[in-house]
Parts: sequence; structure tokens; C-alpha cells
Amino acid sequence: MAPPPMERLARIGMVARWKPVHLGHAAVLRALCERGVKALIGVGSSNRHDERNPFTYEETTDMIRLALAGRTNAEVIPVPDLGDGPRWRAMVVDLFGPLDLFVTANDYVASLLAGDYRLVRPVELVAEHERVAIDGSMVRRDMARGGEWRQLVPPEVAEYIVAKGLDVRFRREFGLRTLAGEAP
Repeated sequence: MAPPPMERLARIGMVARWKPVHLGHAAVLRALCERGVKALIGVGSSNRHDERNPFTYEETTDMIRLALAGRTNAEVIPVPDLGDGPRWRAMVVDLFGPLDLFVTANDYVASLLAGDYRLVRPVELVAEHERVAIDGSMVRRDMARGGEWRQLVPPEVAEYIVAKGLDVRFRREFGLRTLAGEAP
């Protein structure tokens, strides 16, 4: 039996790194757009370029748009790291404005924004049959190995990454550091 439909909210927001957008992200992005009249999608660490943030804000935005498949109720917002939680909180509240719901899987982010927004975890928005147990680290490790990372991302995102040579660039710039992070 299908769960009852969720209420549609005016404004819903989320910040994640989305680097790269994988199948789990795609399900969350769809759920954000289905649940909100307006979905505000923050690209966290938009000012970072390292092994955890190997794609630019523009590249990440392109991947999000591809995963959203033409949905028009999403707005992508750069959310830089500031190295200061309270300042970051104030910036997010200013960037996102009033929200009916803020979605985060990050306990620290939840602790920062608990006084400002009603919070839920992404898994609470995604129907059980659409949940995919993948995280960005898994994709980046497979990409660093030259493995089967394409299976972990939406096909249109895989095509984009390959067409732009982003997988090759990632291996060249961050492959060894990514794999070194696996060592016990």
C-alpha cells in the first residue's frame, strides 16, 4: 500500500555538496521539487576545490539541472564554506529566507539551523522504493580507481562528466589523495 501523499510546501531548502550528483542525490532532488512549490538547492563548499569538492559550482549546477530533468521549480544557490558555523548559519538564513522545511543529513548543520527552520532528514522525503544507499565518497573512490562509477550516477550525469573530461581531471588532480584516504 502506498503511503499517503505528503503536504506540498511553499518553500523547501537543502544544502549539500552534490559532488558528483549520484543516484541517491537524484532521488532527493526529485523529492525536493515534488514536495515544494519552490525548492532551494544549496551547493555547499561552492568555494572549495579539493578531493571532496572536485567539481566547480558551475559543473555541480549543471549536474543538478540534468538530474532534475527540466523541473522548473528549483533554484540553485552557491553556499560557500566560511570556517565559522555561526556566520555560516546567518549566511544560509539570509540566502534562503523563510522556509517551510530545511532538509539535511548533517548533524552539525542541523544543530546550527534548528532554531531557524523545521528540519527533516533527506530519507524522510524519499519514498522507500526510491532510496539508494550511495554517497559521494563511494562515487569519488570508484572514479579515482577508474572503476564502475557510472553505475552510481544518473546516466545523463555520467555522460556530462565523461563528455567534459571531469573524470579524467578528477583522477589527475585528486585520484591519489582520494585513494590514500582509504588506507587504514
